[in-house]
Amino acid sequence: MLGKKLVAGQKHGETRALFLGLGMVACSALMYYFIGVTIVPKYNRSIWTKESICKLMKASIKEKVYCLFNEDSGEENIFRYPCLEVQVNLTVIRQVVMLYYTEDTWTRNPKCSYIPSNLEDYTQVQKQVENITNWFRENKRFPCFYDPSREESSVILTRLYPPDGLVLTFLWPTLMMTGGIFIIILVKISQYLSVFTAPENVRGI
Repeated sequence: MLGKKLVAGQKHGETRALFLGLGMVACSALMYYFIGVTIVPKYNRSIWTKESICKLMKASIKEKVYCLFNEDSGEENIFRYPCLEVQVNLTVIRQVVMLYYTEDTWTRNPKCSYIPSNLEDYTQVQKQVENITNWFRENKRFPCFYDPSREESSVILTRLYPPDGLVLTFLWPTLMMTGGIFIIILVKISQYLSVFTAPENVRGI
C-alpha cells in the first residue's frame, strides 16, 4: 500500500515537472518568435554598422519645429520642441555630416539631431535639449556609427540594436529553453530508472 502511494506521488511530481519543462520550452519559443518579427528586422535594416570617431563641428538649437507623430491625429497631438542640429566631422572620411541620436531620430525627423522622449512638458523638453547640447559641446570627440556603403551620409551616436544587445536579447529565451529541455530530460531519466528500481509487484501497477 505504501509502495503504491510512493509511486503515485512520484508520478504526480514527474507530471508537474514535465509540464513545467514543456511550458518553459513553449514560452522560449514564443519569445524567439517575438524577437524574430520585431527586433531582428530592425537590426537588419540598420545601415549604420561601422564605428568611427566623430569630431564636433557645430551644435546649435534652431527654431521650434512641428512634429506630427500620427497622420490621422488632430492638432492636440502635434508637439513643438527645440530642434537641435549637430554637425560633425567623420574622421574616417574627413567629411562634415549630420549626426542623429539614434536610427529612430533620423526616421522621425531628419531635420533634428535629437528628439526628446516626452514632449508634453515644453519646459522639461527645452531643458533636456539644452543638456544634450551642452554634452556635445563638452565632448568634442566621441564614437559614432556610419554607413560603410556611404549611401547614407549621416551618422548616428547610438545604435538601438547593436550586435551585443541582440545577443543579450536572445540570452534569456535560450537559457529558458535550455532549462526546460534539461527538466524534461531529468524527468525521462527518472521514469526510466524507476522502472528498474521499483519492486516487481509495483511495476505491474
